[in-house]
Amino acid sequence: MQKKNIVILISGQGSNMQAIVRAAQAQRWSQRHGAQVLGVVSNKAASAGLAWAREQGLATAVVEHAAYPTREAFDAELVRAIDALDPQTPPALVVLAGFMRILTPDFVDHYTGRLVNIHPSLLPAFAGLHTHRRAIEAGCKFAGATVHRVTAELDHGEFLDQAVVPVLPGDTPDTLAARVLTQEHLIYPRAIERLLAPAV
Repeated sequence: MQKKNIVILISGQGSNMQAIVRAAQAQRWSQRHGAQVLGVVSNKAASAGLAWAREQGLATAVVEHAAYPTREAFDAELVRAIDALDPQTPPALVVLAGFMRILTPDFVDHYTGRLVNIHPSLLPAFAGLHTHRRAIEAGCKFAGATVHRVTAELDHGEFLDQAVVPVLPGDTPDTLAARVLTQEHLIYPRAIERLLAPAV
């Protein structure tokens, strides 16, 4: 069975990263799909998610975006750090899990077909930032999250999974975000496992 490395990019707590790692362990992705979460890379050295990843025995790396003069220079170093985690086996998937940087076309091209993201809205609605506030202000009855392939165009690309939650009377962006996040933790591992499973 071909080895399939997964590298996860985070900026903060990494709750989706944690959900993916736990699913990989509980659902035995290594035995069933030859897949492993190889490592976690963050653009912030103080990211709480990095500490958690280290406690799980995962490889970690930090590429501080503030240390680079341009997005292109940062992304080039990010590619180097990701690919250096296993020089013999390029990652099968690079998973954006709360990674708060817009990636350049060169980065996206390097991982074409292997780059996935989760966005906290029902795309194509509310691409970009402040999704929960915008959904509430628009009077939406429902909100949710979308797992999608990453393309050079922000929050576009093939949809891989979605989850829907109600927008409740009195919701704030924070309460809605918390409700959506519980569903993100379910659909992101599910979508990734589908990508890992061999076609039948």
